[in-house]
Amino acid sequence: MRGNEAEAMNGTDEPNGVQKPEAEKSSGALLRKWSPLAVLLSLMILAFSQGLHNHLTLSALIMERQHLASLVTDNLMMTVVGYVALYSVAVALSFPGASLFTIAGGFLFGWVIGGFATVFGATVGAAVVFLIAKSSFGDMLTQRAGPFLTRLTEGFRRDAFNYLLFLRLTPVFPFWLVNIAPAVFQMPLGSYVLATFVGIIPGTFAFAFIGSGLDSVIEAQEAANPGCAAAGTCAVEVSALVTPQLIVAFFALGIASLIPVALKRLRTR
Repeated sequence: MRGNEAEAMNGTDEPNGVQKPEAEKSSGALLRKWSPLAVLLSLMILAFSQGLHNHLTLSALIMERQHLASLVTDNLMMTVVGYVALYSVAVALSFPGASLFTIAGGFLFGWVIGGFATVFGATVGAAVVFLIAKSSFGDMLTQRAGPFLTRLTEGFRRDAFNYLLFLRLTPVFPFWLVNIAPAVFQMPLGSYVLATFVGIIPGTFAFAFIGSGLDSVIEAQEAANPGCAAAGTCAVEVSALVTPQLIVAFFALGIASLIPVALKRLRTR
């Protein structure tokens, strides 16, 4: 009797005992899948609602240049690490004005240190966004993809490195969009990081070089309008610093990155 009662009790309790861990496991998997995206979106909403992106202006940089220059002089290593961390956060939160941030790096550290610091910071921030997008909605979109998206994904995967290199080199698509798109196509993390790191080098060092010469532009403005730097009224625009020749050079590099893809298609045909 006791054996039968025990078996009956086990038979009654076992389904509940099995279902509960499975439910907890399922909810835990969903939490791990979506919580990073929820945290990132919450931080983005908080940062934009507080207007933090409005501080990334050329006039603010000019007004604070003396204070920032003294910080760099007093502790170069600490300020470089802080700059890399801030750049990574700005990229992860999809703040606008990445070119201005890069110009600031060249202005503060010179085009060599500023360029490398920017490349590392941008790559880290982009990798964070990529991993979050891939682990959350990237898998879901891939599973529910229709025939067109499936063919597009397969085509992207065959030459993912060159395609992403093209997107990084040509200043047409928003940086945040290029961070997310490869996640939908399930691009490997290693190829993504390498293509991002290499692809942003030309543009990054070009803008860092512009930033390294910004001080002379400010001095010329100060000579024409004394006190404009402290007041933040110096007439210096980022659009005036970026020449059409520079944009054309970026496009040329982007087209060159697609040459291996074109050659591969020709050989296949």
